[in-house]
Amino acid sequence: MTATVFKNARMVLPDEVVQGSLQVNGGRIAAVDGGGTSALHGIDLGGDYLLPGLVEIHTDNFERHLMPRPKVQWAEMPALLAHDAEIAAAGITTVLDALGVGEADVDSLRGSAWNRVLDTIDTCTERNLLRADHHLHVRCELPAPNTIDLFAPFRGHPRLSLISLMDHTPGQRQWENIEQARTYYTGKKGWSAEKFERQVAHAATLQAQYAEPHRAYFVDYCRTHGISLASHDDTTVAHVEQAHAEGAAMSEFPTTLAAAQAAHERGLLTVMGGPNVVRGGSHSGNVAAADLARAGLLDILSSDYVPGSLLSAVMRLVDDGILPLPQAVGTVTRNPAHAAGMADRGALTPGLRADLVQVHMAALPCGGRQAVVRGVWREGQRVL
Repeated sequence: MTATVFKNARMVLPDEVVQGSLQVNGGRIAAVDGGGTSALHGIDLGGDYLLPGLVEIHTDNFERHLMPRPKVQWAEMPALLAHDAEIAAAGITTVLDALGVGEADVDSLRGSAWNRVLDTIDTCTERNLLRADHHLHVRCELPAPNTIDLFAPFRGHPRLSLISLMDHTPGQRQWENIEQARTYYTGKKGWSAEKFERQVAHAATLQAQYAEPHRAYFVDYCRTHGISLASHDDTTVAHVEQAHAEGAAMSEFPTTLAAAQAAHERGLLTVMGGPNVVRGGSHSGNVAAADLARAGLLDILSSDYVPGSLLSAVMRLVDDGILPLPQAVGTVTRNPAHAAGMADRGALTPGLRADLVQVHMAALPCGGRQAVVRGVWREGQRVL
């Protein structure tokens, strides 16, 4: 098999940036060499950066394409292909599509069955229609009565890589500020003010009845099936202690500095949103991701609801002097890959998958840089 050489590249390695060339053979990285190359043929990157393919473990982007407006459902295959194209254009070569289960509203995605969506992902993968490597992250809303029933299609599914435990009861965790919750649910969800008040009144009853037994069910499922477990919106040290005792590997979007510190002390990887970094803070009024990075408490960045925020967040952290480029890139490549149990990707290291991204750094008139994706390869094959 003929090797492919990527030359004249600024390669972002785990601990340094090296000018040189990278060789790919059989879908794997065969060699990484500093300096020039004698190869006459190959892909000349013209001094652009070469990064490992980004690994996204938590994105609502597929759900957004499946329901672009409240109560407006889109066909599964066009939604998946549009989502996949957007993901690849952001430099993401591995994505854990975050799909939520558990919702009282049957008109919502998270209140309906996912069977057809899972079949579509499988079909498109088998037909080689997708640019990125798609896996599943199931987000389980613990207080919802139907969460376990709606999880049924995911049981034993080979793409299931991560389960996170959520509790969006207003007045706690992400929605500790009730007014922030009101803005979200009446704005994005299209709830009336009356419906919001009814839901808030009913939420405590549902939480008391369902949250703990559902939590025990999913913790046991992860333990017995070897699935990575994440907590969600930890606010207090007690939240983190519970997640640690249950075997969670990650704390997603901790809302306070105290929770992030507790997660770090107990070995849980801290996941924060790329949009939080780009916007300069949380849209829910919680702790800023950049502040956690400064404190050495940021392990993984997720694009959350904006796929392009991953690279933008990386550059913001670098240009603001918070993290060096290799460490910032690690939050969107090596760290999430390892957290999801994918040790075969996430770094420009011989033997790993040749998932690669060519990135041009464009200077902005107001200062800083914009990362522009110019090429994406998955297992050595160009997909963008």
